Amino acid sequence: MMIESLPQPVIFAHRGASAYAPENTLAAFELAVAQGADAIELDVKLTTDGHAIVLHDDTVDRTTDGTGRVKNLRLVDLRALDAGSSFSEKYRGEKIPLLEEVFEAVGRRVFINVELTNYDNKKDHLVETVCMIVKKFNLQQHIFFSSFHAKNLAKARGLMPGVPRGLLAINDYRGIWQRSFMFAFGDYHALHPYLENTSPQQVRRVHRMKRRVHVWTVNAEADMRRLFRWGVDGIFTDDPLLALKVRGEL
Repeated sequence: MMIESLPQPVIFAHRGASAYAPENTLAAFELAVAQGADAIELDVKLTTDGHAIVLHDDTVDRTTDGTGRVKNLRLVDLRALDAGSSFSEKYRGEKIPLLEEVFEAVGRRVFINVELTNYDNKKDHLVETVCMIVKKFNLQQHIFFSSFHAKNLAKARGLMPGVPRGLLAINDYRGIWQRSFMFAFGDYHALHPYLENTSPQQVRRVHRMKRRVHVWTVNAEADMRRLFRWGVDGIFTDDPLLALKVRGEL
């Protein structure tokens, strides 16, 4: 299941079907698959005792009933938290999943963009741990790595050269460097720019380099239509149902 074999443009369910279920939970990933998303996007980082868990923020404060920085918390502490009720009572008791659990649940059923998010702890062993888990589940053909941190992608290339990589570009002045020189001279399969930084000229430039453009995070129908018209290769969206509807009308 290489990314080129997926319907184009690819609909990535951003942190799962996160408009409908708590982000980065098994419930959100299962729902994204049920809704027909081509792929899911998730964020992975390490606990203080070295386990790969799926959570976006550097802290647990926003999405759970706990507090604290992930890099300072053990797996047992993180697993005791409720990651669902802040979204809806319906999801009370939903847990922060291990990356292994996500791979076990949906790894064979959907393509997965794994964002390497050790931005709070850049010198940890996240990349090595994730690559080991990908190999354990034999999902090399089902995975795409992305990160804002170029060193993560370089390390992933060394460990798993066959897995494609996308450079995420920050939405501020630093993103200009990422979207231009860093991307042009790096060994990347795709650029992942922010919605507001994407232009038809940029899409054409990346396509001339024989690389892909996957845009984040696209939730408005008008934005989807515009990007699809420009020829982007994929979008990250909280609302895969809407994106599939819009793509179906192309």
